Amino acid sequence: MALGEINIFSWKNKTTREREQEEYKKWAFPYGEAQQRNLESLLLSLFPGETVSTTLIPFLTCKELFETALRDNDHSTANAIDMLLNSMKKYKRVIRKNEMSTYVALVMADREIDERSEYPSADVILKQKEELERLRR
Repeated sequence: MALGEINIFSWKNKTTREREQEEYKKWAFPYGEAQQRNLESLLLSLFPGETVSTTLIPFLTCKELFETALRDNDHSTANAIDMLLNSMKKYKRVIRKNEMSTYVALVMADREIDERSEYPSADVILKQKEELERLRR
């Protein structure tokens, strides 16, 4: 199920639903459980007092939006970032305005992940967030 495809009445059988969930998980975490654990740990260090769910949902939303923006902008990362940050108000119920740059920095870090599933530190992500905000001024 992609972003925005909420369907209370799903007529898909259990096998189809499970297959779709597995496909989504492979998309979200192509390097598996280690990547997911490392990302969740980073999210919790960036957003103390939050839960995995309250940070993972905005991250995955941002990741989907970013990939859509990339496709819509001929794979120009700079244009996709700008489009994503400019369209932030549409997604304010999922991603808080003051956290959007952090999630974009996380998505950019996630794009660099390989099979080692090593994310940069929270300090590095926060510096990248500040750089994104500086460039937008």
